[in-house]
Amino acid sequence: MTLPPSGPAPDQPEAAPEELTPPPTAPPAENPPAGDEDHEGPRRRARREREQRRAVKDRAMAIEEARREARRRVVSGPVREATPIDRRAVRGLKVLVWSALLSVVAVVLGLLLYFTPIMSVRDIVVVGVQAVPREEVLAAAAVVSGTPLLQVDTDAVAERVATIRPVASARVQREYPSSLRITVVERVPVVVKDYPDGPHLFDRDGVDFATAPPPPNLPYLETATPGPNDPATEAALQVMLALPPEVAGQVGRIAAPSVASITLTLVDGRVVVWGTTDRTDEKALKLAALLTQPGRAYDVSSPDLPTVK
Repeated sequence: MTLPPSGPAPDQPEAAPEELTPPPTAPPAENPPAGDEDHEGPRRRARREREQRRAVKDRAMAIEEARREARRRVVSGPVREATPIDRRAVRGLKVLVWSALLSVVAVVLGLLLYFTPIMSVRDIVVVGVQAVPREEVLAAAAVVSGTPLLQVDTDAVAERVATIRPVASARVQREYPSSLRITVVERVPVVVKDYPDGPHLFDRDGVDFATAPPPPNLPYLETATPGPNDPATEAALQVMLALPPEVAGQVGRIAAPSVASITLTLVDGRVVVWGTTDRTDEKALKLAALLTQPGRAYDVSSPDLPTVK
């Protein structure tokens, strides 16, 4: 066997830059035995060559795709994945869009209800009236049938109804789709006072609300200038409202020439000296107990020392 010569290898030319080239075709396999070449050798060789050509083609396509991807990254930069902040921004935008759509729908619906007779006044229900006729309430309300419910100023209607003398307060409510409900609280007489034109009824606030015959067992008021702003009237009404019902029903007349000199006259003629409105609740309880004792005059002006004469 001849050995290769020793020593430094001869100078080699400088290698060219490496390029991406298809992988070399695998060397053909050793020739099959002579016995198989006649039957299977050419067929197997053809199949192997086809597979090699297909592998070379796939490799070349992969290399070309890698080059294109590299050029895209150089031009457009790295692809940034979506962050949680981006997703929150998208959700916030969706919420904003839906809110705007709902607002538009609400505005359109409100305009339809306000300017069209879709939901308009077709029926007015009045409740709570006994002494006041329903027709008087409707006339004071002055609501035109067919007016859209949203155009009805309920506060203004209630104020107009409350101007009726026997009405203490009024409340107006919309009842969709087409009704208006007016709830009236009438004044209740507490005392009565005679005038040249007839008896006048006064409620707990001292309001003269009716000129009519008084109900049974209603006490008469004796003050100089009865009214809601009169101190003597206010004091007399405070006493009447503090009395137990069984005692108040026995009072025929209450006189208050001043806030410090209040006197009750019962229907049977007995007299009660009340004095001022100080400790009114205590005086009312003392009087209820004293009236069980015989006498003609009862003095509770000093509730600590009530007397019976």
